[in-house]
Amino acid sequence: MRQLLLLIILSICLGGCATVGRSPSDIGRASIPGVYHEVIKGQTLWHISKIYDIDLRKIINANRLPDASKIEVGQLIFVPDTREKVTGPVCVKSAKFENFIWPVKGRVVSYFGSMKKMARNNGIDIETRDGVGIVASRSGKVAYTNDNMKGYGKTIIIDHLDGFQTVYAHNAKNLVGLDERVARGQVIAKAGKTGRADKPTLHFEIRKKHKSQNPFYYLP
Repeated sequence: MRQLLLLIILSICLGGCATVGRSPSDIGRASIPGVYHEVIKGQTLWHISKIYDIDLRKIINANRLPDASKIEVGQLIFVPDTREKVTGPVCVKSAKFENFIWPVKGRVVSYFGSMKKMARNNGIDIETRDGVGIVASRSGKVAYTNDNMKGYGKTIIIDHLDGFQTVYAHNAKNLVGLDERVARGQVIAKAGKTGRADKPTLHFEIRKKHKSQNPFYYLP
């Protein structure tokens, strides 16, 4: 009886030691080739996907990232289907690659995928001040403007000419016209509370081939 008890205790200890320092997600990745990338300042998931030439959705799925997540400096991101680890600041060697930037400073008050008044948020809502300048998140061409879009109010859509578009809504005033070329960081509108907004807010979306994406995967 005593020997049986010792064997049970020993098996429990060995079983516990086998998974020390490994999370369930780590164990699940054991059979998947890949490397861990440590996030540095200014990097986004999109940037990391370009560095390793891996589809962004594969990285999101491999790390089980929720829609409202935002990566942080020092965070380890698992990059599947690659063997070579890239460290330090790396530029993406592509003429088409240009990072997205925040269109306005402020507090995010509604996140991608959240529900408000029975409607799903296809972007993020950033609380700001009336009349603050809103800038283009990337360079491109103005593909759409509207002074009274239902629910959105004064709205601008920029086509970045590589399959991506950005949407800027609830503006007090649109400052650019249809087909106008804009540069990243250029002021394109003044913040306001048109449409369904009840306080100065920018509704911002990033779309890939007209399909809404989580802006946090692209913004630094």
